[in-house]
Amino acid sequence: MGKGFDQYAAKYDAWFLENPNVLLSEVRLAAHCLRDAGRVFSVGCGSGLFEKILKEDFGIEVREGLEPSAGMAEIARKRGMTVSVTTAENYDFGTERYDTILLNGTPSYITDLKSVFEKAYAALRPGGRIVVIDVPKESSYGLLYNLAKAVGTWDHPLLAGCYPPNPYPMEFVEVANWRTTAEKIELLTAAGFERLESAQTLTRHPLCSDTAAEEPQPGFDRGDYVAVCGYKPGHE
Repeated sequence: MGKGFDQYAAKYDAWFLENPNVLLSEVRLAAHCLRDAGRVFSVGCGSGLFEKILKEDFGIEVREGLEPSAGMAEIARKRGMTVSVTTAENYDFGTERYDTILLNGTPSYITDLKSVFEKAYAALRPGGRIVVIDVPKESSYGLLYNLAKAVGTWDHPLLAGCYPPNPYPMEFVEVANWRTTAEKIELLTAAGFERLESAQTLTRHPLCSDTAAEEPQPGFDRGDYVAVCGYKPGHE
């Protein structure tokens, strides 16, 4: 996984910058979930693009993270982050150090999500939160991505006229495993997280999702990018 993203690290940033309203909508959702987040650890921080915008535009600092792609991690380091080059499954989080653990757009690239949620739970301080944000499998984007993955290209008659002008690069689509929101909620609950909350964005059809930036909305019934937050019981 990391090697694939090494090859396309620049392409990853370029896609977001070519879809600025999608990017802003997604960053606003992350910022909504990271209010009063304390010490944050970002699982799969990529190039640190989101973390850079969160700091500059929202005053939210995310200084630490992990990233399997050495190429991505190097860009994130240049943006001021401390990044370990490893997978979430292999990383040693330690115990009860963080106030918030963020998985933004990364659950679909984590094979053993169950073990990662369990390790995140152990690494959070009592009362700490996990923020899980991704494209749901059941969403419009999720269905489009899985269809494109099945046929191996965006250039297919079944997809003609259905996807945005700048679709997510096939290199990233092909290696993803999107999960439903219900699956992620089930795994979070099994790991011990409580008081689960959700928020969503990108509520327009994918053809129109970059026409204007959106503010986060509660729930997960119509968004193509959905956040689920859960809390570790207890107080410091």
